[in-house]
Amino acid sequence: MEVVNWLLFLLLIVNILFAVLLVFFERRNPSTTWAWLMILFFVPVLGFFLYLFLGQDLRKKKIFAAKEADDRLEKMIHQQEKILSRKDIELAYPSIKNSKDLIYLHLVAHNALFTHDNTVEIFNDGNEKFDKMLEDIKKAKKFIHMEYYIIRNDWLGKQIIELLTLKAKEGVEVRLLYDGMGCIRLSDKFFQPLLEAGGKISCFFPPFLPYINVRINYRNHRKICVIDGQTAYVGGINIGKEYLGLSKKMGYWRDTHLRIKGGAVDYLELRFLLDWRFSTKEPYLIKDKYFPPKEGLGYTGIQIVSSGPDSKWSSIRNGYLKMITLAKKRIYIHTPYFIPDDSLLEALKLAALSGVDVRIIIPNKPDHMFVYWASLSYIGELLQAGVKCYTYEKGFLHSKMILVDDVISTVGTANLDIRSFKMNFEVNAFIYDRIINNQLQEQFMKDLADSKEITREIYEKRSFGIKFKESISRLLSPIL
Repeated sequence: MEVVNWLLFLLLIVNILFAVLLVFFERRNPSTTWAWLMILFFVPVLGFFLYLFLGQDLRKKKIFAAKEADDRLEKMIHQQEKILSRKDIELAYPSIKNSKDLIYLHLVAHNALFTHDNTVEIFNDGNEKFDKMLEDIKKAKKFIHMEYYIIRNDWLGKQIIELLTLKAKEGVEVRLLYDGMGCIRLSDKFFQPLLEAGGKISCFFPPFLPYINVRINYRNHRKICVIDGQTAYVGGINIGKEYLGLSKKMGYWRDTHLRIKGGAVDYLELRFLLDWRFSTKEPYLIKDKYFPPKEGLGYTGIQIVSSGPDSKWSSIRNGYLKMITLAKKRIYIHTPYFIPDDSLLEALKLAALSGVDVRIIIPNKPDHMFVYWASLSYIGELLQAGVKCYTYEKGFLHSKMILVDDVISTVGTANLDIRSFKMNFEVNAFIYDRIINNQLQEQFMKDLADSKEITREIYEKRSFGIKFKESISRLLSPIL
């Protein structure tokens, strides 16, 4: 009995120490702090382990000190600042007339250079994306750089590795970066053929022990593929058969991915090289061969915006918020996880109350239950302001897309949730183009036909059990 009392006393002391760390040292958002305090004191044993896995934040600045962008970007950024301040810039690029504030924000606060010579191809599911990407990889002559959050050990994952191995044998430089949590079930044997062919592999924050990773935060959630510095892919689709709609549980997989050619490819390549340097501790690979003159240029304006624990500002979240405040006519949103912070929630309410047509589609098939119930609680609040909300019924919606009015849109890896804004490494393309905006609008309207509207009447009739799940999940939402 004495031993039990001592253990309980020790646990109480540990909880108090964690509480002190949270309040006085980490300086988190107050709502996040209160969520952790509640967990630590009401479920002390479980709370202790949850904090070890999910809450650690003290060493963030030290961990990511070496992950900042190259200082050589500063000169280019200052040059673009001068260009954007000129009155004639709108005449040269009409598509940015109502977007200059957003472009300037990303440029100054987030080091995201604006390129206006791009072509963009949109893929709405994994079959379209992989058909084209595999075709481009087969044509690679110089290098293939890829980073993915999830790579499955299934026939699609094996096909990708086999093709990369073949290209490495041909003398093409192949570098593959994968996340230690997203790929936690992969063994070293999976990559062995590629390594033997001369390819290079790196794991972002690898597991401490095989198949056990205690660092759930700070995951590399980016999905990037750059081929010969001419073509790049970015979006929500990982490597696995479920992204082809072949999962019995999730069914058809609705996602959005982009194929980009033009100047924006350089900044996806730069993002890869910086992530590779952090993961491998190798010297900078910023070489001319990775940034060749571009072929097949277009007219679409793009900024590649990255965010993560290494960012001074919540870059993508700030972009989302600015887009919402700029809206005059419409805001259409796809997101699999909807846990906005207070400012985003209020901005969406104000937009709807001001007469802007705000529509949000979330999945009907959740893959994370707490996140799903928390999402519904926020949806219920938006319904009161006149926001139209829908659940996608055809399968699972994994697309991360926001479009505003007729010109501005964004597609990438960041969900509309706090984890994407603060805990994960993400990358989005912010696009300034009427044609691309229109294509995304058309697909969004098709998705509405495969969705069911959540009306206020339907929402208010939910059962006590659902209300209880929503309430608990809402309290935990700052740490989900």
